[in-house]
Amino acid sequence: MDTCDAVVVGAGPNGLVAAIALADAGWDVLLVEAQDEVGGAVRSAEVLAPGVVTDLFSAFYPLAAASPVIRDLGLESHGLTWRRSPDVLAHVLADGRCAVMHDDPDGTAARLDEDAPGDGEAWLRMVRQWQRLRDPLLDALFTTFPPVRPGVRLARVLGAAEGLDLVRRLALPVRRLAAEEFRGTDAGLLLSGNAAHTDVPPDAAGSALYGWLLSMLGQDVGYPVPEGGAGRLSEAMAARYRAAGGRVMTGAAVERVELRGRRATGVVLADGRRVRARRAVVADVSAPALFGRMLPAGALHPRLRERLERFEWDPSTLKLNWALSQPVPWAADGARQAGTVHLGVDADGLVQSSAALTTGRLPSPPFVLFGQMGVADPTRCPPGTETAWGYTHLPRSLGDDAGAVAAQVEAVEDAVEAVAPGFRDAVTARLVQTPTDLQAADANLDLGALNGGSSALHHQLFLRPVPGLGRPETPVDRLYLASASAHPGGGVHGACGWNAARAALDAQGPVGAARRALTRTVWHRVLGPERVSPR
Repeated sequence: MDTCDAVVVGAGPNGLVAAIALADAGWDVLLVEAQDEVGGAVRSAEVLAPGVVTDLFSAFYPLAAASPVIRDLGLESHGLTWRRSPDVLAHVLADGRCAVMHDDPDGTAARLDEDAPGDGEAWLRMVRQWQRLRDPLLDALFTTFPPVRPGVRLARVLGAAEGLDLVRRLALPVRRLAAEEFRGTDAGLLLSGNAAHTDVPPDAAGSALYGWLLSMLGQDVGYPVPEGGAGRLSEAMAARYRAAGGRVMTGAAVERVELRGRRATGVVLADGRRVRARRAVVADVSAPALFGRMLPAGALHPRLRERLERFEWDPSTLKLNWALSQPVPWAADGARQAGTVHLGVDADGLVQSSAALTTGRLPSPPFVLFGQMGVADPTRCPPGTETAWGYTHLPRSLGDDAGAVAAQVEAVEDAVEAVAPGFRDAVTARLVQTPTDLQAADANLDLGALNGGSSALHHQLFLRPVPGLGRPETPVDRLYLASASAHPGGGVHGACGWNAARAALDAQGPVGAARRALTRTVWHRVLGPERVSPR
């Protein structure tokens, strides 16, 4: 039996960040990963052809580049180099129109003015506001709930009047935000397409937050990629962790968390080996996996089990990867220098696509997020060629339906061909990653869900992963949830792991016993009496 101060289960970006934070504090940390390499959904490989690097899951990292958590790790000293495409984003339409977010906000504004005079200045007003509130806002988004200190800083920057206006604006549907702020269609395409990176419909409350945040990050840090492949980000994080004295065990799936009473004391691996944790078990696994599979049923309050039955996953994902003999033959010139391209539907089509997912139908045509990685990082493929990917969503009810998946593969390539005639002829190799393939490669991507659970308002803050504290502490003492199922949710920002590590450290600090007692008391109040009447 191995013994350590803390065992971190899962070596995705959140697990790596948690492990680094604990190791930096002088703890003896063992990072345990089921796969044969670290990284979770941040990995790359030459799977299409020699010299062609494919990002197997995520690819562009505006949240990582902006995150104070990841930025402060100093990963550039451990091999990480960021690269950016000449243009950040393009949204192409079948009629040849193309909305473009340039790397320079002034360039974006000039293009938006071509669509509708005055829209450029409206865009720059958003950018200027973002520049003022960026740091306190990101601190508030990424810290544990409630974000008291960052919230106070943010309130000081904004003032009461502007703060109320901002809260209302970000609570809007993204379509309404576009209608209120802009006269033309291009700005709305940029905002709505970015909002569609989550599962929140563009006509639903709160979608404006995601569209605005990703758009402003695009004008701030761009949509950067690690030079040489997404895996270079994970490799840099692993090197940073080892430099702090941390240990890694790969190819070791955790079967269950061991308990002594209501306290976590370690884990048992699938092969029967045990790891004893003196201080903490930190779990970078989904909430359903942790509470539903890795803990004995008797360890959970009946009301918590009932709430977990209502846990809402985000939709399934289908991802296609291509090696091309030439650059993508876009009909719209505006897409040629953009690393990220949105295609398949217009703003109204985004609503229809979301409605199809909600009602269990295949979106037709699908909304496709497309990445041309050679544009963003020329080291990914030989000169004159391209390596690209496209992904779309399916209803979870069809995520393991082979016929539906096959039909959507064709629909995705049809959508690309419609805006890039000759695309199919340029493909020299293709890899399809179905929802079940994604889950097999990373158990946290349950049936291809990317964000650890829905991003809808009813699944955020103190409602994530279930109505409770909105914090990494669980009802089991010394067990912490560090995955995207915890607040603040999906995206490669490391905040879920950082928050879990800080909670574990604080619980062992000078007033740790009092903190743990308070946490138990609050959970007792939140969950109520042990006996719950059946529904």
